[in-house]
Amino acid sequence: MNAQPKAVIVDAYTPTRRLAPEFHKIGYDVVRVQSTPEPPAVYRTSFDLSPYAANIVHDGDFAATLQAVAAHEPVAVVAGGEVGVEFADRLSEALGLATNGTALSAARRDKYAQIETLRAAGLRATRQLLVSSAEELTAWHEAIGGRIVVKPIRSAAGDGVAFCDTPAQSVAAYRSILGAENIFSFRNDAVVAQEYLVGGEYVVNTVSCDGQHHITDLWKYEKITANGITDLTVGVRLLPRHGEVQEALLPYARDVLDALGICYGAAHMEVKLTPDGPCLVEVGARMSGLDLPYFAQLAIGEGQLEWIVDAYVRPQRFAERWKDDYVVRKHFVSAWTVSSVDAPLRSYPLLPVIERLESLFDIRPVVTPGGRLRRTIDDLTTPLIVNLCHPTEEIVLRDFGTIRYVDGPSFYEIGDAS
Repeated sequence: MNAQPKAVIVDAYTPTRRLAPEFHKIGYDVVRVQSTPEPPAVYRTSFDLSPYAANIVHDGDFAATLQAVAAHEPVAVVAGGEVGVEFADRLSEALGLATNGTALSAARRDKYAQIETLRAAGLRATRQLLVSSAEELTAWHEAIGGRIVVKPIRSAAGDGVAFCDTPAQSVAAYRSILGAENIFSFRNDAVVAQEYLVGGEYVVNTVSCDGQHHITDLWKYEKITANGITDLTVGVRLLPRHGEVQEALLPYARDVLDALGICYGAAHMEVKLTPDGPCLVEVGARMSGLDLPYFAQLAIGEGQLEWIVDAYVRPQRFAERWKDDYVVRKHFVSAWTVSSVDAPLRSYPLLPVIERLESLFDIRPVVTPGGRLRRTIDDLTTPLIVNLCHPTEEIVLRDFGTIRYVDGPSFYEIGDAS
């Protein structure tokens, strides 16, 4: 067998394609483990196995999968994405490697259990209901009053999230979510209702090693109200490490990691800064999506990708640096356009305006001419992603404003919507 040391990544798909090469850079092979017999539909045609020394597909027999993984004598097991969090915990614990363990695995995936775990730890936590009936939800919404959020207990990328101003809307959302297939190809078997948190929403990305938490990058979601979605995310903006907002968020974020038993590896937290202080929306015990770890590399010089490697296979290097603060070298915004229609796309007639932006880094079409637009209601239904990067913050912010200005009905030439 190859003498090179090996790391295992559980459920590495296209969104986490950049992690294996970071292990390769320091002389590690990578074994991929797939926790489900079939990939989730959202990833089914879009991942490459060439970076991996082996690909082990779990068919339900944990003992057999554990034996297959153990044969490679891995030094680390890392969750490659949201769907792999619990299986990575189980494997790493069984192999006696650095692990977050299985005791709180469910709380790191189940959005209801997650919030209740924070509450039990004495942390600020949103009011919520694990919905068991339409009648119960109606009564709870009437008691809470105002707007609430209804969503699946296990999903991601805004999938199934509904902002509801009336009990009738809440019940309709509950009925549409329960039993539907989520983006990971599982049926939604439970629904949670939560109070709507007022305030800006921030991303806190971290990597931990033996309980020491390093802040790798911080971002703010930019939002509008469109297509019936109250808080539709239309961009994410990199923040400096220090500032009034950051100092309010970070002590709470570290307490969240401790409460959920995240001692090793990456975490991606979404936190609202309300008038009463920070409050968790949700956290994933894995690296951030949306290609933010790569954008952090570009703007900061390093991010979760490099720190994950250090946490698992170079802990001494992690320990020497974990208190170091990052410095923004280039400002970065990832902007997402919004379609108001479900129709064939002929062209983007105003795309040349975007192509001339001074801070343009790249344009990533999700829908190309000849494809079909969908009404944008979450991260998965944006037609076009435009990434902006520049040493001067004002230029990036100006160009982001320009994107928001041109992104309207005339930005899309559409065909017959029938």
